[in-house]
Amino acid sequence: MEQIASALGVEARFAGTATGWSIDSRTLAPGDFFIALRGPNHDGHDHVAKAFASGASGAIVDHAVDAAGPLFVVSNTLNALQTMAAWARTHWGGDVVGITGSAGKTTTKDVVAALLSTLFPVGKTVGNFNNNVGLPLSLLRLPDAARVGVIELGMNHAGEIRELAAIARPKIGVVTNVSYAHIENFENIEGVAAAKRELIEALPFNGTAILNYDDERVREFRSATAARIVTYGLEEGAHLRAENVEFAVESTTFDIEGVPFTSKLAGRHSLLNILAGVATAKQYGAKTVDLRESVAALEPAKMRGERIVHDGILIYNDCYNSNPDAVKAMLDVLRDTPARRRIAVLGEMLELGRWAELLHRDIGQMVARNGIDVLVGIRGAASHMVDAAMQFGARAAFFFETPEEAGDFVRGQAQAGDVILFKGSRGVQVERALERFQGNRAELGAKETAH
Repeated sequence: MEQIASALGVEARFAGTATGWSIDSRTLAPGDFFIALRGPNHDGHDHVAKAFASGASGAIVDHAVDAAGPLFVVSNTLNALQTMAAWARTHWGGDVVGITGSAGKTTTKDVVAALLSTLFPVGKTVGNFNNNVGLPLSLLRLPDAARVGVIELGMNHAGEIRELAAIARPKIGVVTNVSYAHIENFENIEGVAAAKRELIEALPFNGTAILNYDDERVREFRSATAARIVTYGLEEGAHLRAENVEFAVESTTFDIEGVPFTSKLAGRHSLLNILAGVATAKQYGAKTVDLRESVAALEPAKMRGERIVHDGILIYNDCYNSNPDAVKAMLDVLRDTPARRRIAVLGEMLELGRWAELLHRDIGQMVARNGIDVLVGIRGAASHMVDAAMQFGARAAFFFETPEEAGDFVRGQAQAGDVILFKGSRGVQVERALERFQGNRAELGAKETAH
């Protein structure tokens, strides 16, 4: 408690210890310190009493509230959270590997953490806590024993990554790619690139920038820093390359520096994420050959390229989120998967602003070009995707306003031997289409058996 008071610059009036950090009274564990944040729909100050009833050790508030527990009153609770995180970053003293990009941040973060953990204790961002609230919480929750924290930095406006980097102070910066994700707050793709480049600009001179060489915009970040540059990719010119690459349904095989690797992660985009992990681990002394087992053990995260076999149908569950580059990457995986028919169930891509129609039409054109047998679009701007697919010669394309309707439709279409991709932005909840598809097929099978 004394350290918290000192970090916040308030009077040390309380004794005791905090054993964790929370901004949600519903998930708070006994001993957690509660930060009462104000959001667009909820005010954490309304839940301070409940937090103490659940065992909170203290709370940061911006005014006195009626609650039985130690209150640390500050002028702005979000600023206080960030101040605490910056204090914790200094007090902990390990290295931070910062990861950003338009797509693949979370998977790359998990890969980097998994490979580094073969060398020493590692902490990482849980889930995709990567904004001005999530990143400070991730830093506060790093284990004391961790030598490196692998921290994800997200953004939806210029300057956000610069502010996050000032808190996290990364020594290594990894950039996966630049695409149209979150472009609604930018004039053009170059604005997105400049926002991602803020991570590399924030690196110290003795740091390292690890850049995707295959992305032309990311490659140009080399001129934005005095830090050491390491590039990775499949193209000639990258410092760390994957060669002799072969993609199959169950695995991808490739060589790095003459060492053969096998991974269960599908697609070129996953291979690039692995290369980023290998490149980072090598900065800490890992030998390429010693990373083979860790790469082979990597599993797709839930709803991020997860493979499921249901009634003889192969399903790619990539429902967690979506943007144009991420959809294209998974459409390539779908195209290259042997199957009786290929079905793409694609939800609307959000946060595209005035670019929404153009970018959805671009995906529809790719569906037709890749020879996908059936396209199912879900909600809003996905209708432009369906229209473009039919315009450019797709075999069949359908649009539904809800994921439940789409799931029912696909249930009636799919047969054993098909492969289906489910993907969409978080707000569209495409996983409901998958749940409806799986649940209804199970119910249908039970009824047929009973009959």
